[in-house]
Amino acid sequence: MTTMKEIAAAVGVSTATVSLVLNGRDKGRVKAALAEHVRRTAEELGYWPNAIARSLRTNRSRMLGFISVEVATTPYAGGMIQGAQDAARRHGYMLLTVSADDAATMRDEIDALKRYGVDGFFYSTMSNRRVDIPESLDDYPLVIVDASQRTAEEGGNDSSRRFPSIEPDEFRIGYDATSRLLDAGCRRIAYIGFAADDDSIGAANDNGATTAAGDAVDGAVGAARDGGAAGMANGDAVANAGSLAADPTVAQAGRLAGYLAALADRGVTPDPAWQCNVGTNGAALAAVARLFEEVKPDGFFCFNDSRALYVYEQAARHGLEIGRDISVVGVDNHRVLAETLSPQLTTIELPHYEMGYWAALQLISMVEGRELSVADAPAMTAPLPPLEWPVADDDGNDSSASTAPGSLDVKIHCTLIDKESVAPAAGQ
Repeated sequence: MTTMKEIAAAVGVSTATVSLVLNGRDKGRVKAALAEHVRRTAEELGYWPNAIARSLRTNRSRMLGFISVEVATTPYAGGMIQGAQDAARRHGYMLLTVSADDAATMRDEIDALKRYGVDGFFYSTMSNRRVDIPESLDDYPLVIVDASQRTAEEGGNDSSRRFPSIEPDEFRIGYDATSRLLDAGCRRIAYIGFAADDDSIGAANDNGATTAAGDAVDGAVGAARDGGAAGMANGDAVANAGSLAADPTVAQAGRLAGYLAALADRGVTPDPAWQCNVGTNGAALAAVARLFEEVKPDGFFCFNDSRALYVYEQAARHGLEIGRDISVVGVDNHRVLAETLSPQLTTIELPHYEMGYWAALQLISMVEGRELSVADAPAMTAPLPPLEWPVADDDGNDSSASTAPGSLDVKIHCTLIDKESVAPAAGQ
């Protein structure tokens, strides 16, 4: 078994320095580059600390519980969990993963993780939405992944505890995807949005969108402006997105708001007939067919790569070539769909691995009471945002328990992957 003495010899430092780094006490004592060299060498030599001895010494189990709600069975779970696991292992922690799709299972799984003595929790959902955190987790460090916490004003539970979260920047997804189509010369850009399988509709404004959806869209625009995206959108045009949003999830509302903002910024007046929200059934194919026949868009922004399939199908039926006659942008960078469609689909990649990695750094910082650095993370497709380090309020209380709603919600940039489905602009 590899020892600290062997690691020290390999790096050329003292055993005391290795001990500081591997026990998480290096901040301010060991240069960041050297600390990273020590960790990397320890990993290469197969070092693993004595978990029992460390637990007795620190009163920590060095185990973290990952609770997934409809996540573990999705094709995107692997990246998110892998990111959290890689960051946890890098800092000497182990990940315990459970899946819970109903309240009873959730309660049982939380109790089981508590019996194992986990130091903190991740809480993750299948797609970006506002969630309630079980009150039984109020006393634990916790980070929300690919979601954000509902407030009491939104109908959430009455807990005053606010937890940090990381989610995709949905507004920027819609804005960047639509801007890419506009840059290619498209002017009649359709939005293929999300609807439940039994709720596909021909135009988004036909299905009686809820007030909650409208508030969500307005909130997405407001958040984008507060985050430095001022001037992106004509306010009146984007505010009208509320009447067009068919689903109150954060992803749907944010992407639609970004789509409308990009059109407005380029002087394109959006027509409600350009938008349809579809599920994954026969009605969806019919709804997209109506767009081809009645609207004749020259570009399509699709809520995800799966919905881009309907555009490819209808383009073939109407004798149109994608990447020449019409352009398509999806979201997900689904490893099967985006790469096997012909031509390959230009898409925005959701940074599941990066969200998991960031969440682990955030959670370990909370557990250990020290701020880890995202600068030490390996190179990734999407840059990691800064950690949300809790700051004590005037009474000395941890701000994670008393901060204003939304102030701990971190958004991560999503990268557009250019492939073959967007036509070159005229003259190119």
